[in-house]
Amino acid sequence: MALCWGGLLVLAALSQALGSLQLSEEHSVPEEWALLHVVQGHIGAGNYSYLRLNHEGRIILHMLSLKGDADLYVSDKTLRPNFDSYKLQSTTCGQDVVVVPGDFLRPVGIGIYGHPSYMESEFEMKVFYDQTALKEGQIERNSYPSDETPGQSQHSQGPEDVMEEEESILWTILIGILKIILEILF
Repeated sequence: MALCWGGLLVLAALSQALGSLQLSEEHSVPEEWALLHVVQGHIGAGNYSYLRLNHEGRIILHMLSLKGDADLYVSDKTLRPNFDSYKLQSTTCGQDVVVVPGDFLRPVGIGIYGHPSYMESEFEMKVFYDQTALKEGQIERNSYPSDETPGQSQHSQGPEDVMEEEESILWTILIGILKIILEILF
């Protein structure tokens, strides 16, 4: 009985420690970072889910694996980056962070990979826009091409992004179902 109570006390202490860790993690985000999106999802072992980033400027992708281990691959050359074809990556167990430079060609492809060590990985990715680059670039306002004025914005976060995200989830589900059918047949 004492062992059971001791286990409960350790569990309670761990949950408090994790809660304070998550709280301090959210407070560590610089105030110059504007939150653009929060993407949550599940990914099966060995599968990819793809997202498209159209937003201009310096973007920070901050992904946390809530369950399992999801890895992050980013490219401005392909919309379906993977562990063979990428420009930036973060493959840690837990928190993955990738800084997409402002000079990357848009759209940027983002691949989220479910590590095969886990049947399913659950993740939450926060997409931040770094406004410090904007403040530093205000000095260079006269360096814009003649057909673009500083007030113009090429931020396109519309239905295309939502459709791409839904499409990638549907493909992930469809591929999972096909794998199950193939395993049953063969």
